Amino acid sequence: MRGLAALAALALPALTSAPSAAADGAPRYRTAAGSKPVKGAESAAEAPRLDRGQHVDTFRRGETKYYAVALDGTSNAYFPVVAVPRPGTKVEDYTDRLTVKVEDSGGTTCGSDGTAQFHSGGTAYPVADYAARLIGPGVANCQHAGPYYVVVSREGPLTSGPEPWAVEIGHLTEPALQGAAPSPSAPGGWSSATPAPPTDATTHQVLGGSGFNDAAAVRRGVWRDRLAPGETRFYRVPVDWGQRLNLSAELPNSTTPTTAFVPSALGLTVYNPARGAVSQDGFVAYDGKPAAARAFTAPVAYGNRAAPERAVAGMRFAGWYYVAVTLSARTAAAFPQGAALTLRVDLRGTPQAGPGYVSPAGDLGSPPGDDGTRGPAQGTGGPRTAVAYAGIGVGVLLLAGLGAWTVLARRAAARGTVPTVLPRPELPTDQQTTRASPRRPAAP
Repeated sequence: MRGLAALAALALPALTSAPSAAADGAPRYRTAAGSKPVKGAESAAEAPRLDRGQHVDTFRRGETKYYAVALDGTSNAYFPVVAVPRPGTKVEDYTDRLTVKVEDSGGTTCGSDGTAQFHSGGTAYPVADYAARLIGPGVANCQHAGPYYVVVSREGPLTSGPEPWAVEIGHLTEPALQGAAPSPSAPGGWSSATPAPPTDATTHQVLGGSGFNDAAAVRRGVWRDRLAPGETRFYRVPVDWGQRLNLSAELPNSTTPTTAFVPSALGLTVYNPARGAVSQDGFVAYDGKPAAARAFTAPVAYGNRAAPERAVAGMRFAGWYYVAVTLSARTAAAFPQGAALTLRVDLRGTPQAGPGYVSPAGDLGSPPGDDGTRGPAQGTGGPRTAVAYAGIGVGVLLLAGLGAWTVLARRAAARGTVPTVLPRPELPTDQQTTRASPRRPAAP
């Protein structure tokens, strides 16, 4: 029996991989596996080093923190920030925000600031944006290798909630190009008229993730999920060079006798692979009738980064694009048991050859599936599902090990000896990695 208990204890971490739930039942934002705690400094002289990857810090209203980075003189560097206030925190639209910028050691700002802010009529939800240090002939400042600083600030009025926000801070790199950069798209070179979303008769069930790190992978088609008031769910879609996203997030009619008008009820935000918001004004009103929030992006092109419009400039990489759908907490009267969500996903355009990078582009610029560590979208739950299947595989292997141990025990008993070591099943490499990686605690 002790052997069975030990096996159950080993299998349990692999099987209990869903994010922890908040008090209201909504899943907490899951930070990236392997993300590092970091404490930014008020002074650049004491700034901690921000290596590549994801990091987690906390910010109080009015705080500004510095982080030190060392950059080369050839690669583009992106620094996304994700603000994660607790569900139920009071936030003010536009004025409650997180800003990020990159400075060189002389205090020169590199490019434009990134601003993550709310558009929900007071509902707190994860918001993100980035600042970047770009290399190129059209960029005037910060073209040298050396020390730089990432400066993150939380701004907000006294009328908003005083609770600290968890903040995820990333450091991502896009390699240099082989040869000259592609030219920007000519103005008017593609249609901006929004086409009809998919109307497939077959629908797919999906469980959206709590954030970027566990976003559920979806492909073209019609998807069904369920949202609680005040909840945000994330999905990711593989978008290649030359392709564009056509999206529609839809609420049904309310079945309650009376439904109050909610001006910012349903939000749809599209983020690029660097977690930069392509569009932020996707909230629509709800009055008890069916409602839809829609988005139609520009085609993905390297030259888009030179465009003055944010909606075009953000479509600068091939890779996983993220779709965040938020249901306002003020819809609780209309949907006391949660709302059925319909997400229609369409990809327009023929995939094209991308620019030539001097090294593998990874998450920024590599179409999903080209990199052996990132497979194509499956549409059944992203990392949550992958870990669950890994857990099932581990359980099967452990049970096989138990069977082998039982056989050995019986044979040993016949010889008058008892084996003291349980045979260790050999796991495939990916499952070894899954079991060896500790679960990251949910952000506060």
